[in-house]
Amino acid sequence: MLFLAALADLKTDRIPNGFIILGTVIGILGGLRYHTDLLQPVFSMLLAFLLMYPLFKIGALGAGDVKVFMMIGSFMNKKELLAIMVSTFLIGAVFSLIKLLTEHNGRERIEYFLSYISEVARTGRWKIYGEHMLQDYQLYRKNKIHFTVPILFGVVMKLGGVI
Repeated sequence: MLFLAALADLKTDRIPNGFIILGTVIGILGGLRYHTDLLQPVFSMLLAFLLMYPLFKIGALGAGDVKVFMMIGSFMNKKELLAIMVSTFLIGAVFSLIKLLTEHNGRERIEYFLSYISEVARTGRWKIYGEHMLQDYQLYRKNKIHFTVPILFGVVMKLGGVI
């Protein structure tokens, strides 16, 4: 389901809720079969939501990314989930660095980030990161990574025993 979600994200910039729901049901039912404990997947899903929701609120993650992390939580305990989250953000940072280098817009992105942080500090209010790009789809695509791909890599690394 995660692989299909990443493909859908790459193709359409959206992750169908059906993928998330089916994956979550499989995760919970699989956990019940082996652990008979409904609290573990529910707690992991709640943890994923609580940690990722603030990033969604400022526009750093899409709603689908938050839901994918919650789906992963239905399969994992909190320790495994946190390991996947850390590795995912490290992989995402590498992807972002590669994107900055290939797009040759590192200076522009750093200046925007610093002005964003400065405005948040000055006003004391969070705003949507990259809000100005939403009107220009080409600019939006140029400055975006599909975070489901680093999520997929993080899960594969965890399942493969790398992390």
